[in-house]
Amino acid sequence: MTTLFTRIIDGELPGRFVWADDRAVAFATIAPISDGHVLVVTREEVAQLTDADDDLLAHLVRVAKTVGRAQQAAWDAPRAALLVAGFEVPHLHLHVLPAWGEAELSFSAARHDVPADELDAAAERLRDALRAAGHGAHVPPTLTSAAL
Repeated sequence: MTTLFTRIIDGELPGRFVWADDRAVAFATIAPISDGHVLVVTREEVAQLTDADDDLLAHLVRVAKTVGRAQQAAWDAPRAALLVAGFEVPHLHLHVLPAWGEAELSFSAARHDVPADELDAAAERLRDALRAAGHGAHVPPTLTSAAL
């Protein structure tokens, strides 16, 4: 069965893409814990962390590290946080977000009422930071496309 994330990656549902390569994409979550919170998602439908082969998992972590560095630069954050849960969508994804402390790293802190223009602005800010860091080849040409 096709997952929600596959439908976003394939363009059937809207997404705010900041990264795309042949194995993974990163797009903004619609319920961010902090501005710039994105999901690094496998293109391949892998249900959960423990089902992923080691090479794919290593690739996801490399992408998360790159995105995290850009988040730190864009939001002047002391840390980039990585959360793995995967209960809401059975498609492997890593939550990557700029962070200022452990207390805020809870899904209960997610905001569900962020206006679309604010989500767009945060995604563009992160896209700009990725380009500035030399990763423009992996920033999709438009915010709404996972194609390169």
